Amino acid sequence: MQNHLNLLYREEEREMLGLCLEEGIGVIPWSPLARGRLAREYTEDAPTKRADTDQFGKTLYKEQPEAERAIIDAVGRIAEARGVPRAQIALAWVLTRTAVSAPIVGASKMAHLDDAIAALSIKLTAEEIGELERPYRPRGVAGFA
Repeated sequence: MQNHLNLLYREEEREMLGLCLEEGIGVIPWSPLARGRLAREYTEDAPTKRADTDQFGKTLYKEQPEAERAIIDAVGRIAEARGVPRAQIALAWVLTRTAVSAPIVGASKMAHLDDAIAALSIKLTAEEIGELERPYRPRGVAGFA
């Protein structure tokens, strides 16, 4: 199953990841870096060429800017403490999801592939995972908006 899953969008954890795991269905999440947002410092307007031209991307990740900023900042703190790029931390988190077979990474530069490969070697601690996950707020659930 090709699901949308990353630190900024975790809705598939509610039911789909468990079902896929139970049924032996592989999960290959798209946008594991949230269209690059998890690979750089937080900016409200995301001034990148992709952000300017990606019409679908403009509909994502704008619902909860405070929570999203806190998550992006947590990725940055952990990456800095470990001395690795943010992308490696965000990808390493996706790989902590038991149902995930492999994330779909868009690589337009060799460094993108290097980060994807390096993420396989990163084992996040329970404390790091907690720091990354704590700011998340479920989307579209009464009482959690």
